[in-house]
Amino acid sequence: MATHYYTVTWDQLHRDARALAWRLMERGPFAGIVAVTRGGLIPAAIIARELECRLVESASVVTYDEEHRGVPSVTKPPTAAGDGTGFLVIDDLVDTGATARVLRTLLPKAYFACIYAKPAGRETVDTFITEVSQDTWILFPWDTEPQFIAPLARRTAP
Repeated sequence: MATHYYTVTWDQLHRDARALAWRLMERGPFAGIVAVTRGGLIPAAIIARELECRLVESASVVTYDEEHRGVPSVTKPPTAAGDGTGFLVIDDLVDTGATARVLRTLLPKAYFACIYAKPAGRETVDTFITEVSQDTWILFPWDTEPQFIAPLARRTAP
């Protein structure tokens, strides 16, 4: 269970994905992008637009069930990417690096990038934008919804 939570808004995610694209420009051009589902889909779409990359493949590696980590399982391999030559792999977050390690065996020549990185997985990606502590659970905008909260003055004191 996470000790800390870090909420990412749509605006912040978009800014961070564009910052990652900016950093990746000097590495390109790329033949294609592999979006790691599900979290990497939206960042990959933003980065594909910014880098003017039209070929977007996906790879699905199931590692989590809510906040519980399991054994990584490839449910959809990135077939169009071959061995990864000229491809960019995009994910939202690297946590322990388990997903990246699995994908590196499938795409040994790809360049790996993510928006957010935790210390235990940082070494498994080639670049990232923001580091968070290992005990932080990132709440992405697709995992949350805005809701009304009563003003403090209306709440009953404990």
